[in-house]
Amino acid sequence: MTQSIRLLRGFATVGGWTLLSRVLGFVRDILIAGFLGAGPVAEAFLIAFSLPNMFRRFFAEGAFNMAFVPMFSKKVEADDNAHEFARDAFTGLATLLIVFTILAMIFMPVLVYAMASGFAADDRFDLTVLFGRVAFPYILFISLAALLSGVLNATGRFVAAAAAPVLLNILFIATLWVTWVLEGDMGLALAWTVPIAGIAQMALVWVAASRAGYRLLPERPRLTPELKRLAIIAAPAALAGGVVQVNLLVGRQVASYFEGAIAWLNYADRLYQLPLGVVAIAIGVVLLPDLSRKLQAGDAKGGQDAFNRAGEVALALTLPCAVALMVIPMPMISVLFERGHFGPDDTTATALAVAVYGAGLPAFVLQKVFQPLFFAREDTKRPFYFALVAMVVNAAIAIGLSPVIGYIAAAFGTTLAGWVMAFLLWRYSRHFGEPATFDPRFRKRVPRIIFASAGMGVVLYLVFIALLPLFGVAGWRYLALGLIVVLGAISYGIIGQSIGAFSLGDFKRAVRR
Repeated sequence: MTQSIRLLRGFATVGGWTLLSRVLGFVRDILIAGFLGAGPVAEAFLIAFSLPNMFRRFFAEGAFNMAFVPMFSKKVEADDNAHEFARDAFTGLATLLIVFTILAMIFMPVLVYAMASGFAADDRFDLTVLFGRVAFPYILFISLAALLSGVLNATGRFVAAAAAPVLLNILFIATLWVTWVLEGDMGLALAWTVPIAGIAQMALVWVAASRAGYRLLPERPRLTPELKRLAIIAAPAALAGGVVQVNLLVGRQVASYFEGAIAWLNYADRLYQLPLGVVAIAIGVVLLPDLSRKLQAGDAKGGQDAFNRAGEVALALTLPCAVALMVIPMPMISVLFERGHFGPDDTTATALAVAVYGAGLPAFVLQKVFQPLFFAREDTKRPFYFALVAMVVNAAIAIGLSPVIGYIAAAFGTTLAGWVMAFLLWRYSRHFGEPATFDPRFRKRVPRIIFASAGMGVVLYLVFIALLPLFGVAGWRYLALGLIVVLGAISYGIIGQSIGAFSLGDFKRAVRR
């Protein structure tokens, strides 16, 4: 019971800060949509910002950290020179990224063409290259921040690491407001904010790690046996991360040939990333070091409990979100984004993408639940093989259907590939024995969570129909959307509690702690 409470407390801490970050990120994107709409400056900045974020999946929360965290957690558990290992990893990663950043800035036109070749025919290309060169150093700072966050998370300190992303969005919002007041170059101002925010995030977690006893300063790089092992473990995960990035490249390449589609898919992505970030990232950050420690200690029962409670919380929070994204995407996009340069046509196109992404939301979250079962055992090869299969599915759908259904083929490819990946992870995880087995409580609650989510979907639709006239009245549409969301949440809570899908007391205790 104590282990479950500790795990839920970690979820609540990370989830709470992630929620704040995602909400502020939402505000940021609402402002960008209002100031820039789906025009060329917006699309150029979104692609430029996506470049360092794409590569951070390798070096930050992706391959490197997925290999580093289990090794570091086990060293902490065994009291085996954890500080020295973390310092060597910090130095090695910094050295690699400095070289990589310089090369990327030199060859930025190649990277932009690889990401959005549809831009080559107009002014968006040169603008994206300019923004990309300004923003790309972010990869250095955010990757080092991610390593420091891994150190903090592995030692049970979640607050600073979870709070760091908030700085990025605060700086973006401040930049948008100041630039609007001064009537400056909005796109270039946003691009410069990216590396500045990276420095701020790294500084925050470096100070926190220092206070926790891990004051990491780069020294002369050296390739120790442990770093060689880290590289060997990270390599398959890096390849898997590369496959994921190929999926993103395919989607953006398809979208770049449809005017405005880059922005539409980005705004839709931000909406479904809100619940995905709050739940999946919180679970992934807390579950991986927790599972690693339990497996190191031979605690199979504790590992099973951690895995099942993570899956239970994930589904209880994301299934209703997925239903809402599929049932009421139009009012959400209209109220949140439709203003300034973002018009009704943009709303319709973005809402369609939101509904498609919503269908894949449970799959994306389940991947975050299943992957720690592999990474905690330092098995990064099989997720890579599964990602290859998902990549083929995504490319076939996105490229094959784009001539028929247009930009939305990219969203369908992402969603269906997500379900394929989740299925393969689940299918093979059954070989891991007791820690990967669903316990009776999980098997009992999941069908009830599905039923409660479906019931909430019916309530959402009926309330939307009843309040439809209010969405055409300025001012009242905000109240109407808020009422729909509140009534949907209440209905889900009542249905779920009454049929035993979950206990509201569990969530309250986790948040309070």
